[in-house]
Amino acid sequence: MTLNRTSVAIVALLVALTVLPAMGEIDKPYRMEIGDPARKAQKADLVLDAITDTRTGELLSPAQLADKLADKRIVFMGESHTDIFFHRAQFQIIEALQKAGREVLIGLEMYPYTRQDLLDNWVAGRYTEEGFLEISQWYEAWGYHWDYYRSIFMFAKENGIPMYALNTPREVIAAVRKQGFEELTEEQMAQMPPAVDTDNAEHMELFKAFFEGEDFHSSMTDEQWQSMFDAQCTWDATFGNNALKALEKHPDSNAILVVLVGSGHVTYDLGIQRQIAQWEQVPMATVIPISVKDGVGVAIDQVQASYADFLWGMPAVTDPIYPSLGISTRSTGDEGQRTVIFIGEDSVGEKAGFQMGDVLISMDGNPIPNREALAILMSQKRWGDTAVVRVQRGEEEVDLNLAFRRMLATEDE
Repeated sequence: MTLNRTSVAIVALLVALTVLPAMGEIDKPYRMEIGDPARKAQKADLVLDAITDTRTGELLSPAQLADKLADKRIVFMGESHTDIFFHRAQFQIIEALQKAGREVLIGLEMYPYTRQDLLDNWVAGRYTEEGFLEISQWYEAWGYHWDYYRSIFMFAKENGIPMYALNTPREVIAAVRKQGFEELTEEQMAQMPPAVDTDNAEHMELFKAFFEGEDFHSSMTDEQWQSMFDAQCTWDATFGNNALKALEKHPDSNAILVVLVGSGHVTYDLGIQRQIAQWEQVPMATVIPISVKDGVGVAIDQVQASYADFLWGMPAVTDPIYPSLGISTRSTGDEGQRTVIFIGEDSVGEKAGFQMGDVLISMDGNPIPNREALAILMSQKRWGDTAVVRVQRGEEEVDLNLAFRRMLATEDE
């Protein structure tokens, strides 16, 4: 199988945008003069353990934020999927809104809308925790460790809080990227949102800024950027359309939908919010946690005020609490085996000697037939553990010895 530079770039773009902004050295996206005209030339302070109202500069607690959201129907809670502090912030907001007497709904990025019945059954108490993970194929649908989200799911189940799947099947987004809108099949078109706005210069500027400094950045053609941007906008529009459908089921103005989604989808109100604005004027707000230091220890004390309605200062960036290989893979062939298409610098995978094109066979003797199997095996690992991963490399099988060890951060203060 041939993996060219463009293929790697495209996958890296799709993966990375879901975990922003907790990546190192992304100072520019925090300080771009885009978005709300009234705030885009202003700065807002980022304060550890405080929520900053970027319109007034006021510092809030979660309970005070719930009061500020009294007239909102949707609140977007941006996240970095592997930062536990972000997920704890999401839980605090959900809890604060419920205590304030709101009818809380939870919108989720990790499941496509076609699997809504699984969430209905979970909230209704028809699954055990273990049964839900298995039946819903958590580690195939999402892949990130369950414990990052467990408290939110358990709270929803215990309190009967409706949860809604807002995503779309992966193949729909892939088809937009590969084929374009004009070449979609009738079946694919049936899964598209009513309209997708792909004509916004500020959003494209932001989209590219997220990846400045990456090796592939300068090698992407305008056509390749546009195809990726079209896919991103389709993703955002699908989230927005499904969020509105969830609200339709709860027309009382007391109901508020808390959407848990990667921060890259909602910064500067240019993602999901812009798509929703095509169809309906809904009172919305965005809350984005941000680490007060970036991945190399540089302090972030101010952010462009138009970045979000509310900023929540989080502890300094750390390694995820659960280890990762630091590689990206994609399915190859009918069997679903995973082929390595990206290897992170200084990652566990790079140190173990993974190479582009390696096909994963097993970990510690356990077969890896698909994405779900890999994610389940990784969910059992902790920092300090070791593993042996067997890969197919060309005509031979190679054993790679992994040591799950973190790198010491380099601080420059």
